[in-house]
Amino acid sequence: MKDYLVNKEGYYGNYGGAYIPEILHKCVEDLQNNYLDIIQSDSFQEEYRRLLRDYVGRPNPLYHAQRLSEKYGAKIYLKREDLNHTGAHKINNAIGQILIAKRMGKTRIIAETGAGQHGVATATVCALMNMKCIVYMGKLDVERQHVNVQRMKMLGAEVVPVTSGNMTLKDATNEAIRDWVCHPVDTFYIIGSTVGPHPYPDMVARLQSIISEEIKQQMLEKEGRDTPDYLIACIGGGSNAAGTIYHYVNDPKVKILLVEAGGLGVDSGETAATIHAGKVGVLHGSKTLVMQDEDGQIQEPYSISAGLDYPGVGPFHAHLADTHRAEIYAINDDEALDAAFELTQLEGIIPALESSHALGILPKIAFKPTDVVVLTLSGRGDKDLGTYLSYLHNKEKQSDNSNNK
Repeated sequence: MKDYLVNKEGYYGNYGGAYIPEILHKCVEDLQNNYLDIIQSDSFQEEYRRLLRDYVGRPNPLYHAQRLSEKYGAKIYLKREDLNHTGAHKINNAIGQILIAKRMGKTRIIAETGAGQHGVATATVCALMNMKCIVYMGKLDVERQHVNVQRMKMLGAEVVPVTSGNMTLKDATNEAIRDWVCHPVDTFYIIGSTVGPHPYPDMVARLQSIISEEIKQQMLEKEGRDTPDYLIACIGGGSNAAGTIYHYVNDPKVKILLVEAGGLGVDSGETAATIHAGKVGVLHGSKTLVMQDEDGQIQEPYSISAGLDYPGVGPFHAHLADTHRAEIYAINDDEALDAAFELTQLEGIIPALESSHALGILPKIAFKPTDVVVLTLSGRGDKDLGTYLSYLHNKEKQSDNSNNK
C-alpha cells in the first residue's frame, strides 16, 4: 500500500524539508527531536483530548444535510468545524501547539493570521495558558477582518499590522519568521497551517487529524461503515484538508477532492490557486508549489477569502496533487459566494468564505445516489458577513437596474 504521509527526512515525495536561516536551526531541530515524543505521550494526549472535549466542544457533529443532498443527488454530510469554540478548525492545532510549547519551556508565542481565525485561536489558547501572544496580520486583512482583530485584542494579544508586500498572509508570515529569528530562545511559533519547515506540516496535520478520527467513528454510527465515497475540503495552506483526509489518505477507496481559491479565474493573474498556477519553489521554509514569476519572485495571490489568500500550499497537498491521489479544483469568487448563500438558504448554516469554496464544487461533480460525501465546513461565516451583505446588495442593485430597463 502506498504511504502518502511524511517520511523520516520530513519530505512528502519531492516536497517538504526544512529550508531555514542558520539562526533558527536549533529551534527547528529541537522541535523535530521532540514533537513526536510529546504528541504521543500519555500526559499530552490526556490534556489535549480533555481540552478538545471540555473547552473546544468536540466531537462536533457530522450533520446529514438533507436538502443539500436532495439537490445534488448524493448523501452529503457536513463535518461541523464551524461549531468549535472560536468558530473554526484552527483551535484544534492551536491547543496542541501551545501544549507542546509549554512542554519545551517556551514562554512567548507568535503567530501569523490571514482571515483571523488562527490568530483568534492562538490568542484564545494564550489567554487560557497565561502566555504572551503576538499575532502578525497583513494590514489589508486587518481592515477586512476587523471583528477578529478586536477579538484578538480583547483576548490580550498584541496584533501587529504588516505593511510590506501585498499586506496579506504571506507578508504576515514573513514578519513572524523575522520575529522568530530575533527571539529564538524563548519564543514558540504557532504556525496555523500545514506549511513551513519540517516538522510543522506533519505536526499540524497530526493535530488536525482529530477531524478524520471523528469522521471514521461517526460514519460507522450513521452508515455502518467508516469510509465515505468522497471527502471534500477547501485548501489554502491546507490544515483543515489535512485533518479531513489524514486517516483516509492511504485508502484508495476514498476519493479526495480539494478546492483552491480561483479568485477571478485560474488564468486571470488574480488567483490563489497555487496547485493550478504554481511551480516548484521554496516558501517559508519548505519546498513546495509556489506562485512565482519567471525570475522566481513570489507572485501576489488574490482571493475574496482572506484565509485562502496564500501564494503557496502545504507540501503534503503538493504531493497529493503530483501523485493524483487528490483531485484539485479551483472555485472562483462568485461561485463561492453563490455556494455560501445556497447553504444558508437550504440548511440554515452560514459558512465561512473559505468553506464556501469547498461547497462550490458540488454542482461540478456527477454524484451517484448511493454516494456518501463528507464535506468539511472549516469555519462559520460571522467574520465574512460584511462581504456577504455587500455581495447581496450588489446583486439587488443589478436586479433593480435590469428591471428598470
